[in-house]
Amino acid sequence: MFGLCVLAGVLVASLMMPLATGAGAMVNQATDAMSRMSGSLARQDMPQVSTITDKDGEPIAYFFDDYRVETPSSQIPDTMKAAITAVEDKRFWDHGGVDWQGTMRALATNISSGETAQGASTITQQYVKNYLVHVVAQNEVEAERAKESTIARKLREAKIAVELERTMGKEEILTGYLNVVPFGNQTFGVGAAAQTYFGTTPDKLTIAQSALLAAIVNQPGSLNPNSNPADALARRNLVIDLMADPHNNKRITPEDAERAKQEPLGVMSPLGRPPNGCVGLGDGTTDGFFCSYVKDYLEQVGIDSDQLKSGGYTVRTTLDRTSSDAAKEAAEKQVPTQTEGIANVMSVVEPGTDKHKVRALVANRDFGNDLNKGQSAYDIVSKVQPFGAGSIYKVFTAASAIEQGMSIYDTVDVPPSYTSRVYKNGTAPYTVGNADGVTPGPRTLQMALATSPNTAFVALSERAGLSNVVDMAARLGLRHGMNGVNSSGQTLKADGSNGPSQADAIKKGNRGAFTLGYTPTSVLELSNVAATIMSGGVYCPPTPIEEVTDRHGNPVRLNEAPCEQAVSKHVADQLAQGMSKDDTDGTSRQAAQAVGWNRPMIGKTGTTQEHKSAGFLAATPQMAGAVLTYADGNSPQGICDSGNDAPPYLCGKHGGNIYGGKVPARTWFDAMTRIHADKPPAPLPGAPPAP
Repeated sequence: MFGLCVLAGVLVASLMMPLATGAGAMVNQATDAMSRMSGSLARQDMPQVSTITDKDGEPIAYFFDDYRVETPSSQIPDTMKAAITAVEDKRFWDHGGVDWQGTMRALATNISSGETAQGASTITQQYVKNYLVHVVAQNEVEAERAKESTIARKLREAKIAVELERTMGKEEILTGYLNVVPFGNQTFGVGAAAQTYFGTTPDKLTIAQSALLAAIVNQPGSLNPNSNPADALARRNLVIDLMADPHNNKRITPEDAERAKQEPLGVMSPLGRPPNGCVGLGDGTTDGFFCSYVKDYLEQVGIDSDQLKSGGYTVRTTLDRTSSDAAKEAAEKQVPTQTEGIANVMSVVEPGTDKHKVRALVANRDFGNDLNKGQSAYDIVSKVQPFGAGSIYKVFTAASAIEQGMSIYDTVDVPPSYTSRVYKNGTAPYTVGNADGVTPGPRTLQMALATSPNTAFVALSERAGLSNVVDMAARLGLRHGMNGVNSSGQTLKADGSNGPSQADAIKKGNRGAFTLGYTPTSVLELSNVAATIMSGGVYCPPTPIEEVTDRHGNPVRLNEAPCEQAVSKHVADQLAQGMSKDDTDGTSRQAAQAVGWNRPMIGKTGTTQEHKSAGFLAATPQMAGAVLTYADGNSPQGICDSGNDAPPYLCGKHGGNIYGGKVPARTWFDAMTRIHADKPPAPLPGAPPAP
């Protein structure tokens, strides 16, 4: 009895002491934080789920450390409040933060037994502990310290609990507790628990459901209703009986209690907690590449991974379901998902003078972690890949020549072979020939873009200047691809140890083959090149973001780079007209005819020398896109395209017959035919007025 009195005296004295003394800085910090819980600013610190949606607001992914859906008191039913107070703190509505009766009883029991046999924490004290563990703690060490089994920790909790009861109302404390307490299965708070276990919202919880959730709080691990249903049921029914106790402030009738106890557990199987991250939600196998790009983009513009996982943001993206589904189906139609060693990726960007909105990022590969299913969790669409886009890069040479005064109707020579007087192949002269089927003979620059003779563009690159051509590639859209990666396509390190950049290496090496597109490239950046051309020469960073709002619905400002006039409107419009013959007289003609394409468009095909990759860059005034088909295995080989409906296949390290006008162009036209189904044909910029 003497020991009990001493301990009780210490507890009371501690509670009466000023908060600035005794418990120290940790108590002061926690008390300040808890006091702020009654204001809106403190709730910004509650870890909460961030939701990523498509442009129409449909979720495509969730990000969280703790799955929590913060719920106001008005949406928490009395049945839930009755259940949790009945089993965890039946005198909650009467005490001042510490239940003296329970505390004295627990102290006596623990002293007599010589161990901690009973606890006496009120809901307010539990709120304090859970808040310290799951909100204030910045790491595992701080979290463990906040829940250590010591008298000092109990004193801290009690002291803060008494302070809370002076600054917050009972409903506010109970609501805060029900938003922070863990319910097992990485689920925190009643809003998330209602979804995880019952697939519903908290306001729709029944008596039986509320009682089960209150039961789980006691021992989330051992009372898991899926792995231990018998104990969970017994505990639930005990809670229901306690809810009917006439001494409770909130209670149910005995008749309601009996009916509720007859109900099954009714827990979802599998549980309804959403997947965390880009894998697994809805069309995750399709949307995952876009989701991954969104996450990386947010990191660049002001919302890092930790903030995303705890900030409760709603990120409405530019993802267009029609465009994404059409592109995915087209990519898979040409190259089935599990085709060995061949990836087929497509990006779609909407032109504009204020934004270039990314509408789709897809691949024939599904997004995921199962390699046996042909899945990939690496973003193979937006990131720079180690394979080139081939003759698509001739667009940059043409743009440089036009900027220097050349007309698309000026004639260029097309010899069967050309030996450069400027570029070298090591110490030997650099000689280039044309691809099969390209006939020699002079033609306009417009027709040269359509028929793609190598000899003409190497010579034109000499006239325009290699540095100008490389810079033009960056200006029109290959910003990261030219200046942010090295010659292997690896992102440059801050210390410069893996440099120089692709642009610098090409210029320093005087590599005339640049116009033939041998260098690593990003499909997303390629599609943005076409968007820049279609936007009157206005370059905008490709963005996947429509808007971001915080947990209170307030807009969040991002540090996005502005748009800029990359080339004059005259140059862009001339280039658009120069690229306007590919589908009618050029290398993509057969693919265009196969779908009955009859809209004005720009286009350019490309193929690398060993046929390990091929691409197609094209756009209408409404939508731009690029496709790259490449060997993505550990031992890349040439790709053979047998045409018709037969999928491509690998055919040796030095074999291959794929061209940009085959799989890539067929993929583009298939997707864009559906994407443009509800869009009227529009004239290309720079086109002469209709008669």
